[in-house]
Order: sequence, then structure tokens, then C-alpha cells
Amino acid sequence: MIIDEDLGKLFDNLPFFIEKNLSNHFNKEKIIEIVLDLGRRPEARFPTGHEYLSQKIFSWQDLDYTIKRISNFSNDNRAGIERTLHRISCIRNRRLLITGLTCRVGRAVFGATTLIRDLLESEQSILVLGRPGIGKTTIIREIARVLSDEMGKRVVVVDTSNEIAGDSNIPHSGIGRARRMQVSKTELQYQVMLEAVENHMPEAIVIDEISTELEALATCTIAEKGIQLIGTIHGNCLKNLIKNPCLFNLIGGIKCVTLSDEEAKQRGTKKSILERKGYPVFQLVIEMNNSNYWTIHEDVKKSIDLLLKENSSIVQIRQSKVNQKTSIEYNQLKTNSDLYFHSFKYLNNKNYTDYKSLYKDIEIDANLIYTHSLSNNFIRETVAKMGIKLIITKEIRKSAVIVGFKKHLKQNFKVRKLANKNNIPIYYLNRKTIFQLVQFLQKFGINLN
Repeated sequence: MIIDEDLGKLFDNLPFFIEKNLSNHFNKEKIIEIVLDLGRRPEARFPTGHEYLSQKIFSWQDLDYTIKRISNFSNDNRAGIERTLHRISCIRNRRLLITGLTCRVGRAVFGATTLIRDLLESEQSILVLGRPGIGKTTIIREIARVLSDEMGKRVVVVDTSNEIAGDSNIPHSGIGRARRMQVSKTELQYQVMLEAVENHMPEAIVIDEISTELEALATCTIAEKGIQLIGTIHGNCLKNLIKNPCLFNLIGGIKCVTLSDEEAKQRGTKKSILERKGYPVFQLVIEMNNSNYWTIHEDVKKSIDLLLKENSSIVQIRQSKVNQKTSIEYNQLKTNSDLYFHSFKYLNNKNYTDYKSLYKDIEIDANLIYTHSLSNNFIRETVAKMGIKLIITKEIRKSAVIVGFKKHLKQNFKVRKLANKNNIPIYYLNRKTIFQLVQFLQKFGINLN
């Protein structure tokens, strides 16, 4: 990963005694924020804890010096530093005088989306959940860059607090070719979201911190126009979103349904139950448990339905290890709706010993497959992670198996005719997910044995 942080531009705006200590600090690359409160010692916060930067008390003069060197604060008490991603937030007293500052370090991390690159290629709308400061903005900034630069999409970033692309008329290079629309007032974010669709023809819209009912309704309107959405909200898990009356429209809305005595008895539930009203705006939900441990709901509709029934939802766990290994685990937990338990793991590394010990029956070395309506890069990336040697051919007659989307293959009479003539099996995928592709590889391997 490449990290662009511009720490010097942040330190230059602080009083000399703070700037000197920070510049010489051995661990300055890991700093999260700098807290400057009137009448207290300045402190720096790191992932491991806080540390005082000086024995000197932060005075009115120091506060005034810092405020004059940064841009004006907006109505949400936030300001930025020109051509950087750093954010400075202020604390005011009853008379609206500033008495404290929080200088939050902003970083553009190129390569931060490695864990979810396959999900971006699915072109589905993605919602990122997480507590403040966990790295949601960093992730969607990199998503905006990947979508615009590497996938060639027309991307518009609705940057309410100038956190995604920096506090400048020229957007930070961290968003790549994506365009940025600034918001004059926080409460007008939903208007700018709709304006982006009406005026600039985006294929994808990136929104940070969806927090009000109007913003949720605007998000629903945009989704109905067929535009890919990337958004963030504060929250620990999907269950928190269900309980949020302002935002639950993002996952289809919730309604209370009264069942008849007979139906309630058949279902084994109470007469009054909660159900999902409509389809979720976001097809994928990522819960950022911490910076390198994510829980992913690949089928949000099914997850919501199971959670409303107070059953366990189907989740995927992705984790980045210290030794640069990436582990992915799928779980389908046994519930009252007769779901079966199934889990598997694989490691993304040159050493595939751990995966192969888990699945000894998968041997697909030097086998030819023909892909229909599927991205070859998606398959190559998956099999590389699993340590499987697989050859993709363009000639159906030479292939050992044909794999593709069910709806496309059913309509292609020519492919099915060639398959029948040459006795080549066809494997259908309903969705473009790693889970379904691994299921195909499992089945394929078992058949070969």
C-alpha cells in the first residue's frame, strides 16, 4: 500500500513548540489526531493510546495563532487545510467562542480496497458501516479512485465536509479522475446528491455520512435511476441500521404485520411480526469491525429477513493478517428457516498449504474451462487466491466444463447445443460472488475425482 499523508502541511499550522515535537516524533506516521484544548497540555492520539506533546499549557495566544492559519469553519464546525485531507474541528463555548481543536490526520491509502476488489467489479451498491475514526472515509476515497481510474466509470463524489477530496477547489489526487461536488451547508447534502444525478450523468455516486431521513430518501431516489451508490453511515452492525427510524429505508424499510392465528402457528411466530417493506437500496453491506477485520453481507435482502426473524444472518468475514495474508471465511449458520451450516476459509498468499489442508478433494490442476458472460479477471483472481491452476479457453470443444450466469446461458441456444454435442457439463451461477465461484470449483473438483 502507498500512503499519502502530507503531515508537514498539518504541523506547519500549529504553534512552534507543538510542531517541533511532532516533527521529531519517532511514531508520527501512525498518529490519528491531535487534541488542543484551552488550558490543557496538547496531546497526540495513536492507535495504542495518547501521548502529551509538551509540558506547556495550550493558551489563548496559541489557540488564536492556530485558528488564523487555517480556513474558516463551516456551519458544522469543520475546516480543512488547502490541498490536503486533514480535517480540523472546533469546540465552542456558550458564547460561540472556540475553546478547543481536534486536528484529524487524513490519509489517502492507495490499495486500501484490496480486500473488496471483487465486490467493486460486481457493480452493486455498497454501504460501509463503522464507528467514527475507523477508516470509512479512507475506504470510500479509494473506492472512488478505483471506480474512476481503473474501471473507467463516471464518478461523482458528494463531499459535504471536504473530507473525501480535501479543502480546496482542486480535488485531492486520492480520488483519481472522480469529480467532486462540494456542499455549502450540511443540511443541503440531499439536494446536492439529486443535483449530481440531474446535471452530471454519473454512473456511480460516493456519499460520506448519510445521517438524515431526507438524505436516505434522496439515496433511494438515486438508486431507482440505476446508479451505483457507495455510502457510509455510523454504526457497528446491520442490526443497528434496522433499529434506526431515519435510515432503515436504506435497507428496504420495516413494517409491522399482524398474522392470523393459523399462519402464526404455521410459522411458529407471534401474531405481530416485523417484515421488510421493499428492496434494499444497497445490495452489499460492509461492517468495519476494525481496520483489517470486516464483516460483509453479500445478500442484504436475505440478511435483513433473517435478522427480523431473530435468526442468524449469512455473513462473510474478511481479514488482513500481519504477515500480508488475507483470509476469507463464509458462514451460513443453521437457523429456524432450515438453513444449513457451511463454512470455509482460504488464504491469499504464495503459500496455499492452509487452504489445501482444508479442502483435499479439490484438484483442478491444468483443466480447461470456458466462461460465458463472466469476467476472466474475476475468475483468475479467485483461483489465484485459492492456489488452483486453471486454464480459461476460448474454444468450447476443448473445455472440460462451461460456467456462466444462468440467465445468459439459458438464452444462448448455440452454446448449449455445442455443450450437448460434445458432452460438456454446464454449471450455472446465479450471482457474481466468490462464494458461488468456490462452490463451482468444489463441485468441479469432486466430479473429476
